[in-house]
Amino acid sequence: MGRWFRGQGAATGSAVRVLTDADVPAALALCAADPVASILAASRLRPALLGGLAVAGGHGWLYPATGEPRALCWVGANVVPVLGDLVGAEAESALDAFGVELRRGGRRASSIVGPAEHVLGLWDRLGSSWGPVRDVRPEQPSLVLDRSPDIEPDPEVRLASPDELAALLPASVAMFLEEVGYSPLGAAPGAYVERVRSLAEQGRTFVRTAPGARVDLGPTDAVVGAAVRSGLPAREHVVFKAELGAIAGPVAQVQGVWVTPARRGEGIAAPAMAAVVAGTLERFGVVSLYVNSFNERAIATYRRVGFEQVGTFATVLF
Repeated sequence: MGRWFRGQGAATGSAVRVLTDADVPAALALCAADPVASILAASRLRPALLGGLAVAGGHGWLYPATGEPRALCWVGANVVPVLGDLVGAEAESALDAFGVELRRGGRRASSIVGPAEHVLGLWDRLGSSWGPVRDVRPEQPSLVLDRSPDIEPDPEVRLASPDELAALLPASVAMFLEEVGYSPLGAAPGAYVERVRSLAEQGRTFVRTAPGARVDLGPTDAVVGAAVRSGLPAREHVVFKAELGAIAGPVAQVQGVWVTPARRGEGIAAPAMAAVVAGTLERFGVVSLYVNSFNERAIATYRRVGFEQVGTFATVLF
């Protein structure tokens, strides 16, 4: 299966073992110890309970190589370390072991993301071996809300329909461009379009729309137009959107929060997020998200809704 799978456990001298289908329940048990911090790994592993790791879109390692697993490193589009209750020297040993395997394989993921201490510790072990980094975001407050929001929800926020792809996709691309700095339609446009469509089909995209022309993406418009040509025309544009980008067990993580630039400063975001929380709590027990520490306006919005900080994430972007 390629260079990623050199570490097969004690027989090869590795400090880790490759995650197998039989290990998925144990890996999910590790995640369950802190379901908010581990949601990005757990959301990929849960489908593997039924369909095996072949449907999970990645692979991973468990630490240590033998005995009861104490830590997990999930590798898909993102690298997500899950260290369970390991602290101190034990946590350092797990990060050392995962770093060895990741250096052997070379970089294929687009980011490392998760609890800040573990992400930054792993990045320290990889450094230049994974090539140039696009950005390091060392402090991203992890926020949760498990009760009714503190403010009245916006009644105009609703679940999007997959038939609205012509309006959803431009807003999604615009958000991605702002957040990451490049278009998600560059390397594999079909995969991103399918992701946007799939979230809407699963009832995981919240929007507020208004009549009229959609957001102008400039040169990217041609790619967007080709992607949605077979769908319904956009008769409305997206004013606000947010997605349940990761779900696992009782936790739903909100991602991709965006307000169209022309409407920013009007007080749309907080009531809209309150509506997202209210709608999500009808299906899940906890709503979570993480936000860049420098985005003071967003943090203030989330706190107004009622979110409280329970940890700190970090992200290394490639």
